Amino acid sequence: VQLQASGGGLVQAGDSLSLSCAASGGTLSSYVMGWFRQAPGKEREFVAAISGLRTLYADSVKGRFTISRDNAKTTVYLQMNSLKPDDAAVYYCAAGTLSMYARNYAYWGQGTQVTVSS
Repeated sequence: VQLQASGGGLVQAGDSLSLSCAASGGTLSSYVMGWFRQAPGKEREFVAAISGLRTLYADSVKGRFTISRDNAKTTVYLQMNSLKPDDAAVYYCAAGTLSMYARNYAYWGQGTQVTVSS
């Protein structure tokens, strides 16, 4: 499975942005899909994950971000609202097992940059 993340960009604090993660070489239906992010000088951190109807969010994004996937199981989305400067990072999508830990995700996209100006 190859993953391609897209949708990043430069926004102002309070704005919204939607990220997409498209799969090729297979469908995503058999995988838990997650989003992680990594800011400069910081470790990669969990953002959100989706498994069937179950979703999991980091406390820092709960209530602001929404993860979803399409019915064909080929694309996963991350809707980000009320963005803050602290949300700025490279965002990665990943496929694996339901977890907040990067080590439990076997497949990774290349990352998309999100920049939030204050």
